Amino acid sequence: MAAKAKTGGGLFETVKTIVYALLIAGVFRTLFFQPFWIPSGSMKDTLLIGDFLFVNKMAYGYSRHSCPFSLCPFSGRLFFSEPERGDVVVFRHPVNGSDFIKRLIGLPGDTVQMVNGQLVLNGVPVPQEPAGVFAEVFEPQGPMRALPRCENAPVGQGGVCTKSRFRETLPGGRTHDILNIDKDGFGDNTPVFTVPAGHYFFMGDNRDNSQDSRYARAVGGVGFVPAEYLIGRADRIMFSSAGTSMLYVWTWRAGRFFKAIE
Repeated sequence: MAAKAKTGGGLFETVKTIVYALLIAGVFRTLFFQPFWIPSGSMKDTLLIGDFLFVNKMAYGYSRHSCPFSLCPFSGRLFFSEPERGDVVVFRHPVNGSDFIKRLIGLPGDTVQMVNGQLVLNGVPVPQEPAGVFAEVFEPQGPMRALPRCENAPVGQGGVCTKSRFRETLPGGRTHDILNIDKDGFGDNTPVFTVPAGHYFFMGDNRDNSQDSRYARAVGGVGFVPAEYLIGRADRIMFSSAGTSMLYVWTWRAGRFFKAIE
């Protein structure tokens, strides 16, 4: 009887340990990090379709949109630290509530404009240097099976799809790659945007393939994003899959494990 009791007790302890571990993992994920799977090409070549990363929800503090189960006892945002220009940020779309990931370009009070494809911040053109060509296969990508847009279009199935790449240096010295598809795209020449207090201006690195703050919400853009809609900062890619599922390990991209996000 003693042996049976001990066995039963051991099983109970094992189950309890597993339950506690799952609860701790759930709390850790809810409070500190959120997994994010890149579904589109708006942030190429910084982020590729199929990149898997964790978003640091503690980077900026909490808001009613990032708190678990809307438990935050406040409206607006409780900042631990301010977002910085150049951060890659996950935020909630102010209208439809879906999660977006873009680069933070404009801070409250900044003026932002695109002139002939060049970013102008507070009246000063942001330097761009040619950085070669980004090339990929013209084929369906990711679970959504989207075809990439190509600067050298038209490209046949299986052909090489290219985009001009530039190295952009933001005020303060942070650099990142941007891609060009159109010579005079809809977002290459814009009016001057003045970022309101408590809001941020975001853009995708794949500049001609991103519905971002350059576009009004009425046409699918995000407009100015209120601070309380920020979820967290993306710092590092954990792994990346070129296939239709993250479970297809044979499609994982070897060079992107634990890759820092610039």
